[in-house]
Amino acid sequence: MAKTAVSALKIVGLALVVVGAGLLYWGYQLSQSIGSQLAETFAGSMPDDVMVRYIAGAVCLVVGLYLLIKR
Repeated sequence: MAKTAVSALKIVGLALVVVGAGLLYWGYQLSQSIGSQLAETFAGSMPDDVMVRYIAGAVCLVVGLYLLIKR
């Protein structure tokens, strides 16, 4: 692969890591809100919007790390 393609993949990987970390933090902040705490208390599980952010953040983080580490 050309050097520019490799560096472009590294930039995309870094962006995905940042976005993934942001989504994980956002999900954590949502899970600590009063409404989310009440929903978890009465329903027994986390609200869907929190889980979506956790899952999307984890996927972005893993794919981004793979692109950064890959040669």
